[in-house]
Amino acid sequence: MLDFRLHTFLTLCETMNYTRAAERLCITQPAVSQHIHFLEAHYGCRLFTYQNKTLRLTPAGETLCGLAHSLAYNSRKIEEALAHPGPAALHIGATKTIGSFVIAPLVSRFLRAHPHCSFSLTVDNTDHLLAGLDRGVLDFALIEGFFDKGRYGSRLMREEAFFGICAPDHPLAGQTVPLHRLFAENLIVREPGSGTRDIFETLVREHNHTLTSFAGVTEISDFSVMKTLVAQGLGITFVYAPVAAAELAAGTLARIDLEGPPILREFNCVYLRDSLFPGLVDEWLTGAPETYRAV
Repeated sequence: MLDFRLHTFLTLCETMNYTRAAERLCITQPAVSQHIHFLEAHYGCRLFTYQNKTLRLTPAGETLCGLAHSLAYNSRKIEEALAHPGPAALHIGATKTIGSFVIAPLVSRFLRAHPHCSFSLTVDNTDHLLAGLDRGVLDFALIEGFFDKGRYGSRLMREEAFFGICAPDHPLAGQTVPLHRLFAENLIVREPGSGTRDIFETLVREHNHTLTSFAGVTEISDFSVMKTLVAQGLGITFVYAPVAAAELAAGTLARIDLEGPPILREFNCVYLRDSLFPGLVDEWLTGAPETYRAV
């Protein structure tokens, strides 16, 4: 059972505001302050500080925040196991590339092996999935984008090629070009916080440019709409191979590669560090016929 003062601490980490934390917890603001002071006295360090009137975590607070998230998650899973003997619930997340184009066979395999397990899948962008892990509402998340490997545990799921796509009659269709050759194009990208966008923005920054270097930028959160616009010649975009595999095979889209080594990026299974349940991740990735239990 998680100490109520750590619960207060985690709530304050989410809100970074004493008043909002008190409202969420249905306690007084002085009570929130007392809980934090108790933890600071117990651990012998400051957990929060104000910088320009903005509440921030200290380095010690950052460390405790990560550990307390794991404690809260482990506590909840233990309570679930004791309250409901038998098959456990599994709640996972996936970024949109993985959720839409990769995950279905894995879900099918898992449900065949565990037909009585309560299962849920959330498909969202990387930022929202990591927040779900921190809140303990997800057991793990399948992520294509960047995350802090010092903060989270992870297992490599696979690597995938990352490249540009355009209409089949586009002048650059099937070509390998330097990045600057693309700047005359309208670029279609996902919303901020998505793994695909983070990967591409990092790639552009490595060449000392930003998205403003392109003639135009169109932001679309749905891959189907993005591919339709690209096929109609209204822009180009960059995706992982599974996203465009069917259209490339059918000839309704064409590939553009950048000069240099092939761009490969990781798909990772990400979970809270110090989780008591890494076997959930291992079984999901390997399909090993281990008995799925909460503990």
